[in-house]
This record gives sequence, structure tokens and C-alpha cells, in this order.
Amino acid sequence: MRARTQGTEEIEPLVSQTKRVSQADAASQVGRTRRTLDIMKKDKWLYFMALPGLSFFLVFHYGPMYGVAIAFKDYNIYKGVFASEWIGFENFRTLFGMSGFQRALRNTIIIATYQLLFVFPAPILLSLLINEVRNVKFKKFVQTSVYLPHFVSWVVIGGILYAILSPTTGVAKEIAMWFGHGDAVANLMASREYFRGLLITSSIWKEAGFGTVLYLATIVTIDPHLYEAAKVDGAKKWRQIWHITLPGLRTTIVILLIFNVGSFLNAGLEQVYALYNPIVYEVSEILDTYLYKLAFEEAKYDLATASGLFKSTVGLVLVLLTNVLAKKIDKDSGLI
Repeated sequence: MRARTQGTEEIEPLVSQTKRVSQADAASQVGRTRRTLDIMKKDKWLYFMALPGLSFFLVFHYGPMYGVAIAFKDYNIYKGVFASEWIGFENFRTLFGMSGFQRALRNTIIIATYQLLFVFPAPILLSLLINEVRNVKFKKFVQTSVYLPHFVSWVVIGGILYAILSPTTGVAKEIAMWFGHGDAVANLMASREYFRGLLITSSIWKEAGFGTVLYLATIVTIDPHLYEAAKVDGAKKWRQIWHITLPGLRTTIVILLIFNVGSFLNAGLEQVYALYNPIVYEVSEILDTYLYKLAFEEAKYDLATASGLFKSTVGLVLVLLTNVLAKKIDKDSGLI
């Protein structure tokens, strides 16, 4: 009886201490909630202005996500999404066994790799060159000139390329005739050998200029005293670029690289659709165009959804892997 009384006496302080800790945690939680509400009340107009953007994402990006279920169903347009029969991963097995999908995946990987190797570094090099222009008016003229192609649609650019590269009436034909080689002009837009090069070159021409916006904005924030100190130490232009400008751009480059890797399988629906033709399908058919045909020409919505889900999953995995790699190389880089 005495031992039981002693045990009760030892437990009671522990229970009291646990209650005090719980009350302190609850009070702390209430305090944090009040501070958060105070901050939101203080910045209420900022949150109000963010509502249209949030509504857009909720309605057009998160709302339709229930449609992902189509990828796992034998979708019947008359039964609808919820009444169609579940078939598990059968759509994915069918998709990966289709020769057209395999060809589109192979072309997408090749074109996306070319874009990562050649299109992604182009704005970096262009921004370094523009930054070295000392005449302010000429610099603004160059910046405006390289920005403009971004605002031209791929349909218009397709027409421009045809007017330049046509082997019968194009500008390239006329120039070649001046030099006596009018019969040697190849039809690049119908050439399996050169079509991917044409895609990459046109991407650089259209997007490299607009891609310099972020890089030039970052270069402006680099402390000019660093350049002055480097000049005093005898560093030439290349040394200044290598040791000051490029390190200053490192974080921006890493973040944009993560974004580009995340959209690795988005090789450019609008561009390819505007430029390709049946002669070059073998080298130009990408996942986006194949998915478009599955959905809108063959009405295979379940297979098209499975293809889109596959693309999104690969993109998410690549973003996470690139982010982890960037954090390992430089802990200040990366998105999260």
C-alpha cells in the first residue's frame, strides 16, 4: 500500500509537467496563428491582388487534374470519366509497345538534348557579349533587336523560313545563283539530315535574345568594385568574365537549368507542328505532336492522357534530381 502511494506521488509531478508543456505548446501555436493573421491583415491588399492568379491556377491547372484518372481507365466518352472501367496500367503497356510512341520518345530525347546543349547556353553567351557593348544607344538597339523574334509566332516564323529556304523561290536559291550554284541548294525543311539542325537554329534565333533578360538583370547587380579591383590586379576581359561575371550568374544559371531540365520532354509542340511535314516525320515526330494526334485525330484519349502523365512524371523526377545535384555542388543553389 505504501509502495503504491509512493508510485502515485512520483507520477503526479510528471503528469503536471506534461500538462504545463501541452499548455505552453498550445499557447505558442495560438501566438503563431495570431501573428500570421496580423501579417495577412496588414498585407490584405497584396493577398487580394494575388487572388486572380491563384484562381487561374486552381481552375485551369489543379481543377482538371481529376482527368488524370483517364490514364488508368478504358475511357468511354459516353460513360464519362467516373463511369469508365478501371484497367490499371494497361494503357501504359499499350503505349510503350507502340512503334509510333517509341519513335516519338526517341526523337524527343534527341531534340531536347540538342536544345539543352545549344539553345540553353545561347542566352548566357549573348548576354555576356551585350554586356561588353559600351555605346549605350547601340546596346539598347541590340537588346531590342534580339528581343523582337520572341514575340513572333512559330507559324509566322515557319513562313519566313520557307521564304528563305525554298529550293525554288527562296532567298537562299537567289544568293546561290549569284555565285553559280543555284542547283546545289538543298531543301532543308524536307531533309531528314538537316531538319533537327534547322529546329535548333530557329530556336536560338527566336528565344536567345529574350532569354538574356534575366542574365542582364543579374549582371547589373554585380558589384562594379570587383571589376575595378580586377583591373588593378591586371585581369583582362576574359579573366573578369570568368572570375566575376560567370560566378555572379551562377545561381540564375542553375535555377534556369533546373526549369529547362524539368521541361526536358517538352521539345516544343508549336515549333515542330509549324515546321515539320510528312517527309521528316521519322526524325521530327515528338511526344507532343504524337499525343496531339492520339487525342484529336484518333480519339484515343486514354492513351493520350497516359502519354501526358508519363511526360509529367519524368519532368518531376528530373527536376528533383537536378535540384538535389545542384544543392550538392553548391548549397546556395537549387529551388528548395
